[in-house]
Amino acid sequence: MADRTRLTTTAGAPLSSNQNSKTVGPRGPVLLEDYQLIEKLAHQNRERVPERVVHAKGWGAYGTLTVTEDVSRYSRAKVLQPGAKTEMLARFSTVAGEQGAADAERDVRGFALKFYTEEGNWDIVGNNTPVFFVADPYKFPDFIHTQKRHPRTNLRSATAMWDFWSLCPESLHQVTILMSDRGIPTDPSRMNGYGSHTYSLWNDKGERFWVKFHFKTEQGHAHFTNEEAEKVIAKSRESYQEALYGMIEEGRFPKWTFYIQVMPEMEAEDFEKKTGWSAFDLTKVWPHGMYPLIKVGEMELNRNPENYFCEIEQSAFNPSNIVPGIGFSPDKMLQGRLFSYPDAHRYRIGTHYESLPVNKPKSPVAHYHMGGTMPFGLQTNPDAYYEPNSFNGPVEDPSVEEPPHRYAGQVGRYDHRGEADHFSQPRALFNLFDDGQKQRLFHTIAGAMQGVPQFIVDRQLALFDQVDPAYGAGVRKAIEEQGRDDAEASLSTSHSAAAE
Repeated sequence: MADRTRLTTTAGAPLSSNQNSKTVGPRGPVLLEDYQLIEKLAHQNRERVPERVVHAKGWGAYGTLTVTEDVSRYSRAKVLQPGAKTEMLARFSTVAGEQGAADAERDVRGFALKFYTEEGNWDIVGNNTPVFFVADPYKFPDFIHTQKRHPRTNLRSATAMWDFWSLCPESLHQVTILMSDRGIPTDPSRMNGYGSHTYSLWNDKGERFWVKFHFKTEQGHAHFTNEEAEKVIAKSRESYQEALYGMIEEGRFPKWTFYIQVMPEMEAEDFEKKTGWSAFDLTKVWPHGMYPLIKVGEMELNRNPENYFCEIEQSAFNPSNIVPGIGFSPDKMLQGRLFSYPDAHRYRIGTHYESLPVNKPKSPVAHYHMGGTMPFGLQTNPDAYYEPNSFNGPVEDPSVEEPPHRYAGQVGRYDHRGEADHFSQPRALFNLFDDGQKQRLFHTIAGAMQGVPQFIVDRQLALFDQVDPAYGAGVRKAIEEQGRDDAEASLSTSHSAAAE
């Protein structure tokens, strides 16, 4: 016993026994004064926190971001300077699935990164796709409702999903990616990551550049077909966790090459004139021919968490976490997420969620937030609890003031989607597919439309026609083939039953 840690209560008092409740005699009732039992039961009741509304099922690891190139002309951020090495945390996830969902389901994957820089935490909260289903935060809750359970049946609803998509042509680009061969990566190391949104960089001269962040897998792309994924899920619902954890434990550290696309601030208007879409539209990509990838460095994951709940489940990623030299943009979805993400964490984990070890910056923290649950490390100077004050409290630093946006306009509610081009980028993507990829796309969509009312199917097919007549025709044919197959299977079953 001399070399073993002594068991205590949460208040530090040593426990004499962790085996039996305190009772009146050997067969008497349990006593309320057994505070050690009460504490143990009460903590068990509180061992869970609410799961994330989206991205509930996730897998994560620690690593390092190493900058190998010189992009200092675009940003003053110390994390992006040549030779900089920064500790980081990554969390990958499915968007729609709950915590008990299978890892290998067809879904968009979250790709969230937290960099513990010397100037504070910088978070990139993106996906494994460069675009998303909607371009305005007003529609995000509506879209997520279609991905969750129907309030009457408590089942996922293909009708709700396709009804929404068929009424929102801006979703075509992401739907095509999701239903294509790219829809089910085999594991987190075999997929790319994207900041997806348009962010900005600014340098010491006060010059601003719009930027897209890309993380290209060095392991090579690998994806499952629906049939392959079903076989994986039949054996394990935790295939991603097994793969990521196993790779790192075995010393096979996954890596990604970090790139950026850069656009000078005032080119955004010309970009829209040339392309027909906004540089800040989350449903569109920037053509690489116009804005080629610029290499920045390499990201490596090399350490598994010691406690999944404390370090991955309680990890909190915010697109609002930026550092001097990195900023935002007029991207509407990004602007909405700047509120919704930290607000979700305050509700789910607690007011001072960024004081938890996994979220706490490595750099010094000083602010005037007060009270709330678990205010770890707050108020080291009790007289300086407001600002301005005369008691040596923390003060602002004008040297890190971000330059003003020159690209701005009048405040209002603008229908940026009504006349937007929602078809050319899905068309370009569709035309990249070979015949086999197209056939699998058609059959995947046909399978996903099973049970959906015909008028919704027809509306979605009309959108596919506008992308490319071959797209709509291919899905129609796949639906017809599936209907014949189902009818033959039903007839075969009925004949068998009659024979018996």
